[in-house]
Amino acid sequence: QVQMVASGGDLVQEGGSLRLSCIASGKNFDAYDMGWFRQVPGKEREGISCISVNSGVTDYADSVKGRFTISQDRDRKTLYLQMNSLKPEDAAMYYCAARVPGYSPSLIPSDYSYWGQGTQVTVSS
Repeated sequence: QVQMVASGGDLVQEGGSLRLSCIASGKNFDAYDMGWFRQVPGKEREGISCISVNSGVTDYADSVKGRFTISQDRDRKTLYLQMNSLKPEDAAMYYCAARVPGYSPSLIPSDYSYWGQGTQVTVSS
């Protein structure tokens, strides 16, 4: 199993940037595909970005392509999400998650078994 702790959420002005971090502990961090998700009250959890552990292939939701970048530091067992040009609609609770590797990276929340606690991102206009 892997345990994760997300951090880096904050209040930021529209157009600003934030970097979220997700530190993993437990065994075999390198054995999992990783992803970032977000959720606002009353809406379903949305897949934002993911990375395949085997191929390094990444995927992004259309709403964040060109603005967000996922990366990981395997030595530090840390997953990152660099968020630039933030918009008010990016405001949400952000979660990191891990899953047993699949054929391709996945943005589907139900594909993931392990979840960190959320970190809140607020964007003021």
